[in-house]
Amino acid sequence: MFNATATKEALHPKPGQSPANGKGAAPSKSSFQPAADAATGTSVIGTDLTILGDRITIISKNKLQVDGDVRGNVHGKQVVITAEGSVEGTVCAESIEVLGGVRGAIRAVNVKLHASAQVEGDITHQKLTIAEGAEFDGRVRLTKDAGELMPILDPEAIDASHSGTSN
Repeated sequence: MFNATATKEALHPKPGQSPANGKGAAPSKSSFQPAADAATGTSVIGTDLTILGDRITIISKNKLQVDGDVRGNVHGKQVVITAEGSVEGTVCAESIEVLGGVRGAIRAVNVKLHASAQVEGDITHQKLTIAEGAEFDGRVRLTKDAGELMPILDPEAIDASHSGTSN
């Protein structure tokens, strides 16, 4: 059932061999290349994190949960700012839920402000829910064009917009 030789080779491959197939090593990817697109998952900015920066934009191609503090822009497919979290900057996503604080613009197809939310800034949306008890100071604009609300999830496009050039 178990082969000690096969197990030993799998754990200690010969130089230049991949443990998976015993053949040559796969070409290594540069650490500076974008990561492979993940189809699912949640990224979390923990309660012990504060992210600061000049012209910083955090991009998540899936769900992003903000438990800590971000001083910059946040773009994602789905963004949840928990009761412990806060963002000072623009939050842009297909869907945004706010339980904590936002000081800046919110742009999303679906926006939900929970009872514990504290928002100072304008909201552009197609569907907006504000729970009783939520604090909101700003303007609201309904748009019929969902494309206007879609987040930019391409780092190069955001970088180009910051530098004032377009590709």
